[in-house]
Amino acid sequence: MTIRNVRDHGQRYRPRMACLKKLEAVVLEMQDPKTGVKSQTQRLVITTIPHAITGEDIVEWIANRFKVGAAGNMSVFLLLLLITTSLIPFLLQTPYFWPAQQWPVEDTDYAIYLAKRNIRKKGMLELHEQEQYNNLHKWMNHKWDFIVMQAKEQYRAGKERKKPDRVVFDCQERAYWVVHRPPPGTISGMDYGLERLVDPNLEEKQSSDHYRRIIIFTQQCIMRPRVKSSVSIGALVKYSTTYKQHDPFLYPCLPSNPWLTDDVTYWQLNMQNIENPTKMRVERWTFSFGELLSDPRGRDDFRLFLKKEFSGENLAFWEACEDLKWGTAATMKEKAQQIYKTFLARGAPRWINIDGKTMEITVKGLSHPHRYVLDAAQTHIYMLMKKDSYGRYLKSPVFKETQKKAVVPEPHNFSDSQLEQNAKKRRPSLSPIILRQQEEEQKAKLAASGPVDITQVMSKLAQKKGTEHRT
Repeated sequence: MTIRNVRDHGQRYRPRMACLKKLEAVVLEMQDPKTGVKSQTQRLVITTIPHAITGEDIVEWIANRFKVGAAGNMSVFLLLLLITTSLIPFLLQTPYFWPAQQWPVEDTDYAIYLAKRNIRKKGMLELHEQEQYNNLHKWMNHKWDFIVMQAKEQYRAGKERKKPDRVVFDCQERAYWVVHRPPPGTISGMDYGLERLVDPNLEEKQSSDHYRRIIIFTQQCIMRPRVKSSVSIGALVKYSTTYKQHDPFLYPCLPSNPWLTDDVTYWQLNMQNIENPTKMRVERWTFSFGELLSDPRGRDDFRLFLKKEFSGENLAFWEACEDLKWGTAATMKEKAQQIYKTFLARGAPRWINIDGKTMEITVKGLSHPHRYVLDAAQTHIYMLMKKDSYGRYLKSPVFKETQKKAVVPEPHNFSDSQLEQNAKKRRPSLSPIILRQQEEEQKAKLAASGPVDITQVMSKLAQKKGTEHRT
C-alpha cells in the first residue's frame, strides 16, 4: 500500500510569486551594508542578539528609499505599516527559506518541527499547533518514531550552538512555518485574489444549506443551453473567413503598413471623420450593427439615414447613454437628468418610444442616478435600431452612395531608397489628448448649431444628385 506523504495545505494555491520577488528585492537592498538598514547588537537580559533592527528604522528606510512623502500623512503611515508587515517574514529568514525558492513544503518537515517545539515547550504548544500535532500523529503513525528521533537530534544539535545563534535560528524557522502553515484566522501570504478570503483547507460542514446550493448549481448546469461542437466550430470558421482580409496579421494593409514604410497614407485614409472612407471600412459596416456603431464615420452615415426617416432621436439617445457611461463622475447626475428631460419625459423635444416596463425601471433608477442607470432603455433602443433601421439602412440610397464613393487604395511598392526617404521625413503624430480635445470641440460646435432641418438635408441631397446626373 502506498502512503501519501504530501497534502495540499494551500502553500502552492495560486502563488503570488511576482509580488514575493519584488519584496525579496527590497529586502536585499535593506541588507546592503552601506545603503541598507543600519543594524546593531541588541542585549536582552543576558542574551546578546546580533544584527538587530527596529521597526522605526525599517519605516524610515522605506520612506527615504521610495520617497513616499511626509511622515505625518496618515495614508503614508498606513502604507509603510503594510509594507513593514509584509517584510517581517522575509527579514526573519535567510534567503534559502524565501518563498520564491519554491521548495516543496512537506508534512514530514512540519511534523518534525512541531515535535521539536513540543520537546522544547514540554508539551505546552499553542492551540492550533497542538491540533495540527495530533492530526499529523494520527496520519503519520506508521513513521512517528522516525519523526520523534529526528526532532530529538535537531533539538540536541541546537543546544550545542551559541545562544544568540540559537535564538536567530528559532526565529527564522518559526517565520518559515508562519508563511507556509499560517495560523487559523490569518490570510496566507502565498495566496492572492478572491480565493484569499477562502481557506482551501477548510472542510465545509455538510448542512442542509450546503446541499441546497449544490442542487441549485446542478439545476442551473442542466438548464444551461448547449451548443454542438460542429456548430461552434462552424461559427469560428465563418468569423475567420469574414474578418480575414481585415486582420493586419493575416492580410496586408492597403496601401502599405505605416509601421514598416513610414508612409502615413493608411492612417489618413482611415481618419475618423474623413469624407470618403475606404471600401474595406464600408464593408465592415455590413458585418454587424455593432461594427457600424463602433466606427464614428459609419455612425455619421447612419445618423444621416435616420434623419431622413425622422428617427434620429434613437441614435442620439444611444450616444447620450454612452457618454453618460464613459464620462466623468462629476457630471454624471446632471447628464442623467438632461437625458431624461430630452428623450424620456412627457413632452420631451426628442421623445423616444420605449415600453412601459422599461420606462418604469428607468424612472425608478433615476432617483439615484449612476453610470448604468439607462442600460435597460439603451438596450431597448439598440435592439430596435438593429432589427428595424439597420436592415433598411443597408438597402438605402445613403449607404449605396457611400459604398459607391468608397476609396480602393492601390498597394505601394516602395524601393529601398524611397523607404529611407520616408524614414527621414518621419514626424511625431499629434497627442491623443489633443485629438480628443479637437473631437470634443467639434461635438460642441455641432450641438451649438441646433437641430438639423430635414428639408434642407433632403434638398442638398437632391441638388447633389442632379449635378452628378448632368456631369
